[in-house]
Amino acid sequence: MSPSSTPYVPPPPEEHRSGLMTALVAGALIALLAANIYLYVQIDHLRSDLAKTQDKISTDIANLRDSSSVTVAASQRHIDALKEELTSAREQARSMSSAAKAEAQAHADALAKQIQAEEAQMNRRLGSQISDVQQQTTAANAKIADVSTDVGSVKTQVTQTQSELDKTIADLKSVRGDLGVQSGLIATNGTELEALKRLGQRNYIDIKLGKAKQPQRFGDIMLKLDNADQKHNKYSVTLVADDKQTLKKDKSINEPVQFYTAKGGHIPYEIVINSVGKNEIVGYLSTPKETATR
Repeated sequence: MSPSSTPYVPPPPEEHRSGLMTALVAGALIALLAANIYLYVQIDHLRSDLAKTQDKISTDIANLRDSSSVTVAASQRHIDALKEELTSAREQARSMSSAAKAEAQAHADALAKQIQAEEAQMNRRLGSQISDVQQQTTAANAKIADVSTDVGSVKTQVTQTQSELDKTIADLKSVRGDLGVQSGLIATNGTELEALKRLGQRNYIDIKLGKAKQPQRFGDIMLKLDNADQKHNKYSVTLVADDKQTLKKDKSINEPVQFYTAKGGHIPYEIVINSVGKNEIVGYLSTPKETATR
């Protein structure tokens, strides 16, 4: 096929271009709102988990304290009973004969040792239970701190997401393409291209094209790299659309290379090349989201 030029189609009216820019900005706001909603839902879930963790820990500690109180109370009652028995044994020993008195005194001494041993055991048990409560409290505080950290992290992520999206959108530019039509927002690097994809106002297809004899397909068009001038960031390509070839010569990086297709109607397709290497170009193809018949 011999090269030919695409028939001239009047550029879209000014109000259509304004509407496109408005739609792009609206899309950015919608994407930002969706991201914020998602992150705030995460915060809500974390807060719910925090409340459940606090309730469970409070219940566990209360149960431990109740169990400790019952155990200590039972031990104390037993010790009090032994003390009463000891007092009675000593009183009886004073009124007995020497042989019986020695036996009663030995019984009293045994009771005193038993009381001393059981008091020591009760104090050890009480100390252990207090230590358990302290450990559970420490663990609870650690869990609460972890969840609080997660909540803070999500809040920070919300702020960072908003700031990054705002900055990326602010960095995007709208320039006039090679057909004289005002382009939509264009991306000059991978980060900006991802932001455009998130906006979802147009279709974006990555282009990585090297020199070859046959054209390579990208979406519903084909491209063949004719020349790549790495030193001057210039390139020339032959594009094939609607079975017609068009030479796009000496184009610059980040310049919207525009052309019309039957599928796109009055909204142009755009090729934006972000880098020119040795016998290779890298960028993307942008096509209308909704197509119309001319």
